[in-house]
Amino acid sequence: MSILSYARKLVLPAWAPWALGAVLAAGAYATGRVQEARVGAAALSDYKSKQVAQTVTIIQKQLEVVTKTEIEYRDRVKKIYIQGASIESEIPKYVRPDDDQRFAVNAGFVRILDGAWAGRIDGPAGVTDQQPAGVPISHIAAVEAGNITSCRAWREKVIGWRAFYSRQQAAINGAAGVWYRAEDDSQLLQGSADQ
Repeated sequence: MSILSYARKLVLPAWAPWALGAVLAAGAYATGRVQEARVGAAALSDYKSKQVAQTVTIIQKQLEVVTKTEIEYRDRVKKIYIQGASIESEIPKYVRPDDDQRFAVNAGFVRILDGAWAGRIDGPAGVTDQQPAGVPISHIAAVEAGNITSCRAWREKVIGWRAFYSRQQAAINGAAGVWYRAEDDSQLLQGSADQ
């Protein structure tokens, strides 16, 4: 006896077809949900893969920016310090020991320089400011040469940081912000090359 003939002889209650239909509908619904979850998981996986690829690309671009800027500006700053040391070594040729004896620097001169570095001058000028300071002019020349070297190095560092930040923006966003104009840096660099 076949299954089909056996099923025809069965007498089912009235609710059985409805229950069978409900079970089949629930099975179809569950199958659809599983398929939807698979499609959603695949879409999420694709999205995450694209995000990871984009992040890796940005990190690679940022690494290139860091390397390029570091090499470019580190060498410029190093060159400035080498130039400064060279200039300082020439001071004895331009300011001889007998010049230190002939030219006196008064206390007011030293006081005004100290005030400029401090951002203020303490007290009014007085008679003591006209007295000799006992500071040789060769020492003043060395200090000023060192200060100027440091300022030129800081200037290069500032230009380097501006370039670094704008290049980072370009690596991430495709372009630097409206605040940055490369010609400003080139003018600053041209000014430092002229000095």
